[in-house]
Amino acid sequence: MPRKFKPGDWVKLKGKTSTPKMEVLNYIPKKNLLFGLVDNDTYLKCVWYKNGERKLEVFHQDRLIKMIKTGGLFKV
Repeated sequence: MPRKFKPGDWVKLKGKTSTPKMEVLNYIPKKNLLFGLVDNDTYLKCVWYKNGERKLEVFHQDRLIKMIKTGGLFKV
């Protein structure tokens, strides 16, 4: 499966209106517990901030949509 995003892309969860804008950090390998296979191309680590606290979570790329505005986490 081809990669849909690249590091630095801004994404949000599909179908959710109140989800935070997140920045893609990188793709990570994720092991399938049932089959023991490692998937390198479909899971993303994303970062966002809520109430000044840094949050990190891993999402399958099919659960995310790319936002039009791109850029870093901080305004310069």
